[in-house]
Amino acid sequence: MTEFTVRGLKGMKSVLDMPVVQDGPPPGGYPSVRYARRIPNTGPTGIAFFGAYLGAMVYGFYQIGQGNAERRGLKEEKLMARAILIPFLQAEEDRRYVAAKARDDKWEAHIMRNVPGWEVGKNVYNTCWMPPGLSTRPGLAPQVI
Repeated sequence: MTEFTVRGLKGMKSVLDMPVVQDGPPPGGYPSVRYARRIPNTGPTGIAFFGAYLGAMVYGFYQIGQGNAERRGLKEEKLMARAILIPFLQAEEDRRYVAAKARDDKWEAHIMRNVPGWEVGKNVYNTCWMPPGLSTRPGLAPQVI
């Protein structure tokens, strides 16, 4: 290809005579390029988040305290109900024990009727009497010296 077909100019004798064809900026220049970090200032600040988390934590601890107080009250109510019922339950157990003891003494008298000198209901061991069940719970049993 000749210079004429490439540049459309006649009579060029040297490449140095060619006009320099170069791209340039549009008239008025290019718009500026934003390269700085300009993050928009939207949303709550860190202090606001910290305050919200602190408020949620305080509310949570308040709710825990309220739940503990309610649970403590229910536990105290249950213990009071049990303490009120203990005499009635003990009376019922005493009636059952007396009936069972009478039945056992009657059975013992029937079995030992042919043994001379046998006393019905007398303890064959030399110990003091303890209510049934207390011997299995050492903290509640009376101290025998």
